[in-house]
Amino acid sequence: MKQYTKITLGADSRTELHDKLGLTGAEVSINTLPAGAGVPFVHAHKQNEEIYGILSGKGKAVIDGEEIPLTAGDWLRVAPAAKRQFSAAADSAISYVCIQVKEHSLAGFTQEDAVVE
Repeated sequence: MKQYTKITLGADSRTELHDKLGLTGAEVSINTLPAGAGVPFVHAHKQNEEIYGILSGKGKAVIDGEEIPLTAGDWLRVAPAAKRQFSAAADSAISYVCIQVKEHSLAGFTQEDAVVE
């Protein structure tokens, strides 16, 4: 039995990887918003923190009423209870990855969790 899953993504505006890769410990989505567009809702989470990585373009996040500018190369961690909403800049699309994991669930980092053979 293979110990990995590989996929190739198309140009969808949002792809959730939990089903496509059989994820069991995280939710990962790849997202693209066209220039001037935004996520049409504000949301928070019960248990999961989110890590956003801006892949290209620029835009903003509004977190608990604070506006945070975003540009390619930025990374942002958002606590579960924080109310958040994302949008692209008026003159630029934005593409980002969102990684969602249960807050305080990391038992070890790469070296502590590694098994060297």
